[in-house]
Amino acid sequence: MKKDDFKKVIRVEKGSLAEEGDIRPGDTLLSVNGFKIKDYFDYKFLMTDTDVTLKMKDGDGDPYEVSFEKDEYEDIGLEFASTLMDDDRGCRNKCIFCFIDQLPPGMRETVYFKDDDTRLSFLTGNYVTLTNVSYEELDRIVRYRMSPINVSVHTTEPELRKMMLKNRFAGDIMQKLKVLAEGCITVNAQIVLCPDINDKEHLKKTLDDLLTLSDSIVSVSVVPVGLTRYRQDLPKLRLFTPEESAEVVDMVEDLQKKLYPKLGRRFVYAADEFYINCGRSMPDYDCYDGFPQLENGVGMCALLENEVVTYINEHKKSLKEAAKGKKRKISLATGMAAYDIINGLAHYTASQFADVCDIIPVTYAVENKFFGESVTVSGLLTGTDIVNKLKGTNLGDELLITENMLRSGETVMLDDMTTEDVSKALNIKVTPVGRSGSDFVNAVLGIEETEE
Repeated sequence: MKKDDFKKVIRVEKGSLAEEGDIRPGDTLLSVNGFKIKDYFDYKFLMTDTDVTLKMKDGDGDPYEVSFEKDEYEDIGLEFASTLMDDDRGCRNKCIFCFIDQLPPGMRETVYFKDDDTRLSFLTGNYVTLTNVSYEELDRIVRYRMSPINVSVHTTEPELRKMMLKNRFAGDIMQKLKVLAEGCITVNAQIVLCPDINDKEHLKKTLDDLLTLSDSIVSVSVVPVGLTRYRQDLPKLRLFTPEESAEVVDMVEDLQKKLYPKLGRRFVYAADEFYINCGRSMPDYDCYDGFPQLENGVGMCALLENEVVTYINEHKKSLKEAAKGKKRKISLATGMAAYDIINGLAHYTASQFADVCDIIPVTYAVENKFFGESVTVSGLLTGTDIVNKLKGTNLGDELLITENMLRSGETVMLDDMTTEDVSKALNIKVTPVGRSGSDFVNAVLGIEETEE
């Protein structure tokens, strides 16, 4: 796609200023008030003016101008061919732990794209390394108030970070974080922890360094490295043992106890996988300070448990009425890591309504043969693994799976099997369940959302 094609108009909102200005789909934006548009952020910044003149070219390539008087933040009603109005920036690193490098061959092409774009971090929450961001671009982030930004730090030791990212320009992470901090940009940081590489004293050093910027860095997640069976010709890595996972949890919790009285937040959080791996109980709901690192698998178990219990307590009467007289057996398919919590919550939910209905839940922990059995999270399960595990099993009336197994907004799983394919193979209704506690309870009971 040519540069200008990213700025091509694909839709004009009916009744908008753009429609009144006779801008049409197929036209291309060239400049705003004489300034050439680099990307979406240039456009949004320049469009805050109350008097704007757009230079456009129509579908035949002929230039024209259109001017508007508008409110400061009024949207004129244009949708462009690219959300960014620019090409995505791919990753220039060769991280020793990169999950995309461990994907099997033959998957759809988009799965293999390595994003490292600060603009997408601001827009969608993606984590970025800042290695392909110049100091000039950092100043632009500050100027446009692109906050928060999610940053993959991994280590603050320059030489160690260069080695881990396989990038000789990766050593200046603290300098770049300081620029963001001085510009009052909020940062969420991530540490992918690898045994014998950036753990123990290296982790302590990284956390101590990040603490010096705690006014800007609001949270740090510590996440265990994920390894698939497709690591041929990749650096040798291993998983954390239960004992090592316990050491990580102890380090994090000890630091939390020291920091909470000073900062009013715990600052650093260990991923749920560390607790599961060492057999420790999850921290309470209140220990996650609003769950700033939820997408990194930090606090997902505590949040779901709290939401299930709260929803049942607050809607007990209407839920009983909706579930009254139901009698059914259901099956739930989940990853190995989440089995205990999903199984426990399913039986808890059924028990809360045993006086009005008869719900029998059976939970199945599905091994991940597609990526390898060391991958235990539900979101990376495939239709093939689910079918192979459950084929020939009496699954009852309905099979529940988690919505995060599917491509966003679709019914397609990572191996391109659809929920319809799974349903046909197992001869049962397959229902994807949303992430909230209310979604879970309603799905177990087999009812629509209810309110008092």
